[in-house]
Amino acid sequence: MEKDTFEYSVEQFADLQILRYRVPGFENLSLKQKKLVYYLSEAALEGRDILFDQNGCDNLQIRRMLEAVYIHFKGDRETASFKALEVYLKRVWFSSGIYHHYSCDKFLPGFSKDYLTDVLATIDEAFLPMKDGETLQEMCDKLFPLIFNPEIKSKRVNQADGEDLVVTSAANYYEGVTQEEAEAFYAARKEADDPLRPMMHGMNSRLVKKDGILQEEVWKVGGMYSAAIEKIIGWLEKAKDVAENEAQRKVIALLVEFYRSGDLKLFDDYSIAWLKDVESQVDFVNGFIESYGDPLGLKASWESIVNFKDLEATHRTETISANAQWFEDHSPVESRFKKEKVKGVSAKVITAAVLAGDLYPASAIGINLPNSNWIRSEHGSKSVTIGNLTDAYSKAARGNGFRQEFAYSDKEVELMDRYADITDDLHTDLHECLGHGSGKLLPGVDPDALKAYGSTVEEARADLFGLYYLPDAKLVELGLTPDAEAYKAEYYGYMMNGLMTQLVRIEPGCNIEEAHMRNRQLIARWALERGSADKVVEIVKVDGKSYVRVNDYVKLRVLFGELLAEIQRIKSEGDYEAARLLVEQYGVQVDAQLHTEVLERYRKLNLAPYKGFVNPVYTAVTDKEGHITDVTVSYDEGYAEQMLRYSRDYANL
Repeated sequence: MEKDTFEYSVEQFADLQILRYRVPGFENLSLKQKKLVYYLSEAALEGRDILFDQNGCDNLQIRRMLEAVYIHFKGDRETASFKALEVYLKRVWFSSGIYHHYSCDKFLPGFSKDYLTDVLATIDEAFLPMKDGETLQEMCDKLFPLIFNPEIKSKRVNQADGEDLVVTSAANYYEGVTQEEAEAFYAARKEADDPLRPMMHGMNSRLVKKDGILQEEVWKVGGMYSAAIEKIIGWLEKAKDVAENEAQRKVIALLVEFYRSGDLKLFDDYSIAWLKDVESQVDFVNGFIESYGDPLGLKASWESIVNFKDLEATHRTETISANAQWFEDHSPVESRFKKEKVKGVSAKVITAAVLAGDLYPASAIGINLPNSNWIRSEHGSKSVTIGNLTDAYSKAARGNGFRQEFAYSDKEVELMDRYADITDDLHTDLHECLGHGSGKLLPGVDPDALKAYGSTVEEARADLFGLYYLPDAKLVELGLTPDAEAYKAEYYGYMMNGLMTQLVRIEPGCNIEEAHMRNRQLIARWALERGSADKVVEIVKVDGKSYVRVNDYVKLRVLFGELLAEIQRIKSEGDYEAARLLVEQYGVQVDAQLHTEVLERYRKLNLAPYKGFVNPVYTAVTDKEGHITDVTVSYDEGYAEQMLRYSRDYANL
């Protein structure tokens, strides 16, 4: 398939656009590497149901009920109600549940309870997902309030200051437990740890209260999610047999051991081994990784990505990581918060082969792991920028009119058209490769000291590190930016997004909940306020429309450096109160009037603020004896077609 004829856009509905991504270079992998990608991809897809259940205890039954209607309903499928049901199901697929994948708010259906009741009555009960002994009426009585009542379990993750974040969050990480009880439970666990090498307690379990006693339901073989984990292990064992080298074989073996035992010490061992494997071209993440879905930032959602190195593009990230010590030494933060010696920073640009779990359909464009602070300090980190996804985003966005509508003038549009592809990728590289790996905690500081604000502060720290260095002459010297003007494209785009355009992702009347969005508004609004005396940045009106105008890019960099220094201090000292004040003052509240204006202008463009992907399809070609002789890749599977196939072939829970 020729690149210039590739169809990136699949479909658009609600606030979502579905895209395709290409996997260039797959055909050049060896047969052994293709088999490795295939086995790891199957392992990735086997975990799909885990995330649905993590996002809400009734999500799987709701999904299966709606899928049964979608497949088996024989009535009029052209009515407004059925079309609304179809959109609702597509949103459930996209968000792995009934809560918006980004805002965490429950999204409500555009059809009525009566309509769904009538439709379900026409479906053979053999196709409906009633649990043992449950009648259709009992299933409806249980699920309908969740689906239709906005007041019942209204948020998957609640971050509202002053509320019990555990009790008011619908995510399936706790049952019968308060925030105070959960925090005390894990604080007690940490007391027995080596203070220099603490484990990530609670990462792979559900905390419940039974008969008045707090206990963990661990996600492992023989424990919670065992059926899915056993399938994942089966494919990992096949992958181990075709590993590229002994280092990669050890990584897979340790991950399998962790899945079997649930032992967090083994997860640390696996993370270290994964860090040390820098020679393999094919790589993967598979497991309980990011904690954004837990209001306390402890429990990790299940995710997977299978990828291989983009050898040409990786030169950029290798240049950055090779100079990591220079960047650390010249950071504007206090010297006592800097790492004396940056260790083990490896970085590469990758080509995603398959996305799964919390990276599907919506995906990050960069990843920096592991999350353990002591492992990062002693052993380093591995960073990736996902090149074929950023390419797909860029290609799909060309000519959509967004910049022309929201940028202050043609000068800013031309600036972004010329440089933004370069500086966006570079900012992601700096964020992932160096930002997350920079700085250090002071001795004795709890990695979880910032509690619910930890994720926002960490993302702000990494963003600011990248923003601070983008204008630096060092980047021109290293050949990473073409000239001293390029950084202005990222600065303008970042401020425009943080102050205005990311608001298209927020429902009217709502505050900002998601950590990355809080981070971006925090930085932009802090810089706007702190630079107001010199008018470094302004929001101005032209013909009744609001625009961001940057008047002094040099001073804006100074402001970014000042905020980076403060954010690093907060992180290093574990200053919870300072984190709370900073996030609540700048990152949460929305300017209602500006929000209304932005939504109206954006609506006229007929664009979707959120993007996600369908995966390519890998097919194993076998000979008469069943041996794999090749693995082919195709790109023609539709969104609903893929989701229904995954629900059929990977229904493990």
